[in-house]
Amino acid sequence: MSDDTTTTPKTVTKPKLDRPKLYKIILLNDDYTPRDFVIMVLKIVFRMSEETGYRMMLTAHKMGSCVLLVCARDIAETKAKEATDLAKEAGFPMMLTTEPED
Repeated sequence: MSDDTTTTPKTVTKPKLDRPKLYKIILLNDDYTPRDFVIMVLKIVFRMSEETGYRMMLTAHKMGSCVLLVCARDIAETKAKEATDLAKEAGFPMMLTTEPED
């Protein structure tokens, strides 16, 4: 007697992992923090060049705010806090916020 049973390999389904939501770091304009200080903080915290820091600062100045970086939530919150803390220590109200990217 022959065995006519055929076995088909089981398909293994991997759970689909959602990509972590990205967050925007936003520089808000204020009328008190000196431009040079803003550029210095952008260079230190975000490793921007002088020219890029200047462009970001000017965009925030003209438009009211400017997206500096889009990254993972923990990085966004850490960098925003670091920059805001540097400004606080220097006595300036410079503010950065984070929000989920659409």
